[in-house]
Amino acid sequence: MKWKWMLSMLVAGALSLALQQSAYAEPLPGIDISIGGEESGGTSAISLVLLITVMTIAPSILILMTSFTRIVIVLGFVRTSLGTQQMPPNQVMIGLALFLTLFIMAPTLSQVNEVALQPYIKGELTQTEALEQAAKPMKKFMFQHTREKDLLLFLNYSKAERPKTYEDISLTVLVPAYAISELKTAFQMGFMIFIPFLIIDMVVASTLMAMGMMMLPPVMISLPFKILLFVLVDGWYLIVKSLLLSFSSS
Repeated sequence: MKWKWMLSMLVAGALSLALQQSAYAEPLPGIDISIGGEESGGTSAISLVLLITVMTIAPSILILMTSFTRIVIVLGFVRTSLGTQQMPPNQVMIGLALFLTLFIMAPTLSQVNEVALQPYIKGELTQTEALEQAAKPMKKFMFQHTREKDLLLFLNYSKAERPKTYEDISLTVLVPAYAISELKTAFQMGFMIFIPFLIIDMVVASTLMAMGMMMLPPVMISLPFKILLFVLVDGWYLIVKSLLLSFSSS
């Protein structure tokens, strides 16, 4: 009991000393974060929240407006069909998909730079005009790879007028239509990738059953044969070539 009483006295003494020092200390300086001038008033906090929200969803929007979706799904199908679990790692798959996306989108991004970014930097266009000019090359790219059926789905649902050109299509309609078109194309390519590896799995499973080795997992035996086949036909070259041709032929 004695040591408990001494401990409580020490805590009380420390608190009183801290309160005495804080009474004579200078107040901490305030931190003010604002966007714009003093005329904005209370809208600075709302503007900051909106800015953070846009920055958060911007990568997702850009991914859906480029070739990244198709590429990363096809590469995922390749790894799944091989059955190599986490080989190649996710970092390698995402990195390869990003660089292939930059390679495919280079002409479109170059056009965006010429018609929107550079004039905006020089002060020839306002921010709204620059965004409108930048959207045109992106709309053209997405429209070339969007199925008419998917585009009509969102046009009919929004009850919008039939556009005369791709420039008249709203991004709120074109982006989801392009996204589901890319998903369908990616799954079609993934199905074609699965077929040869599925045949190898069936042959290995049938052979093991004929030999009476039912307790041995067929995946363990078929995995080396699938990797060997993929290496012999130069699989990564064929996959990347198919991806590039799928965008250039559309």
